[in-house]
Amino acid sequence: MSTSPHRTTTPGLDAHLVVDRGSFRLDLRLTAAPGETVALLGPNGAGKTTALRALAGLEALSDGHIALDGVVLDRPRGGRRVPPEHRRIGVVFQDYLLFPHLNAIDNIAFGPRRRGLGRAEARDLAAQWLDRVGLGDFGKRRPGQLSGGQAQRVALARALAAEPSLLLLDEPLAALDARTRLDTRVELHRHLAGLAGPAVLVTHDPVDALMLADRLVVVEDGRAVQEGDGESVTARPRTDYIARLVGLNLYRGTASGRTVRLASGEALTTAEALEGDSFAAFPPSAVALFRTEPDGSPRNTWRAVVTGVHRHGDHLRVQLDGPIRAAADVTPAAAAQLGLEPGQEVWAAVKAAEIRAYPA
Repeated sequence: MSTSPHRTTTPGLDAHLVVDRGSFRLDLRLTAAPGETVALLGPNGAGKTTALRALAGLEALSDGHIALDGVVLDRPRGGRRVPPEHRRIGVVFQDYLLFPHLNAIDNIAFGPRRRGLGRAEARDLAAQWLDRVGLGDFGKRRPGQLSGGQAQRVALARALAAEPSLLLLDEPLAALDARTRLDTRVELHRHLAGLAGPAVLVTHDPVDALMLADRLVVVEDGRAVQEGDGESVTARPRTDYIARLVGLNLYRGTASGRTVRLASGEALTTAEALEGDSFAAFPPSAVALFRTEPDGSPRNTWRAVVTGVHRHGDHLRVQLDGPIRAAADVTPAAAAQLGLEPGQEVWAAVKAAEIRAYPA
């Protein structure tokens, strides 16, 4: 028995997104199982939103394919492209894009009406969804009468009321203040956990990604550079971008036993023994600073120059230049004792036991 060219046997989302825009090229393979939330995490301009728009049908593929629950939605080489309005995909945009002339009930009822439900039935369903997102008394309010958090919940309800096979969320919490963001994140997690289909979340915020997603796909320059659950990605970053997000000093070099030789020619002694291309990483809190070269237990030590001192939570984050560029966290008392200021020379030290090494 042959398979239709417009069908596959893969449940959930199976996509290879290729979008050429002259100087920029997105080339991203992406899968999401039913009930799984996948976060696309990366810096601005990495291609995250382009990927989301391609999934929604708002951006044409140059190559590749998009299949959802066995149905091919997009395959340029096969001449297949399902229009956006015919894809069972719900989208929550960063700025929500609620219809300004419709109240909350009618915004949510829009999708069910397009699926063929009668006006009264669609409005009843919309009212049920407003109750689910805690806005049962806000049905008659228009978007301009809603707070940012309320508008976000209406946008989520509008997307879910259409019973999408795939839910796409583009920076859904970015426009919220800190307190509203915290509360809304908890509520959004609850709704995502109850989805039968897959969800794809685009964000540049690692907290949103770690709290909301089952799996992270880190995108840089249009390609996936690392993928896995939150614990594996944050414990073993593979790019400077990820290392900065999770607050680690990261270096790449060649390992021989417990020594990792960096491209600069410097070497780090690590806790693990490895061979070949490797990463070495340690947190800023592992870096100790001294006026003179320290002695005592075996350490990695090097001369450094302070290039910046900034408050970082309860500590001060000290940026160091030198043969090994690094960030160090010290207490205000230690900074005062050392008299830390830009241009000052110090000695930096990290114990071998504090440095994690892993294959590159």
